Amino acid sequence: MKQMPARRTDADCTARDEDAPAPALTGTARVVIASTRASDGTYEDRTGPLLVQWLQGRGLDEVTKVLVPDGPEVGEALAAAVADGVDVIISSGGTGISPTDVTPEQTAPLIEREMPGVLEAVRRIGSQKSPAAVLSRGLAGMAGRSFVVNLPGSRGGVKDGIAVLDPILDHLLEQRDGGGHE
Repeated sequence: MKQMPARRTDADCTARDEDAPAPALTGTARVVIASTRASDGTYEDRTGPLLVQWLQGRGLDEVTKVLVPDGPEVGEALAAAVADGVDVIISSGGTGISPTDVTPEQTAPLIEREMPGVLEAVRRIGSQKSPAAVLSRGLAGMAGRSFVVNLPGSRGGVKDGIAVLDPILDHLLEQRDGGGHE
């Protein structure tokens, strides 16, 4: 018996085969890696390449990445991306509970409209693999016309974030631009 391909529903309720590519996006993206060790070269950035590859694969016009140490530099990098009019801003790292994990505190002043369900979904997926995933404190929301989301600094957390964002990002950007609800 021939097995049917798995189906996936995009945010606009369009069904597509699991293997079929997601709709191409237009716009720009910036990945902000919040890691003191990665920014000073003592640790290899392992999440930035995953995010950049995924965003480029979605067809965004320009995808850039910056490495910054934990702390106020995260807020500065996020604010610069918002000021530059970047459409999608994804940070990775600094969402835990250690004293230097302040990415949510650096993000909060920029967010005008929160989207708590995005990170709730990431934590839900992650907690199925690791109970510690619920400790991630990331935020998501709109900062002007920029969608900003804080993902964990682990490869697994970033993969969970991509799984949540991939089927909704096109609809999110469409809604931002005044598109109707499907």
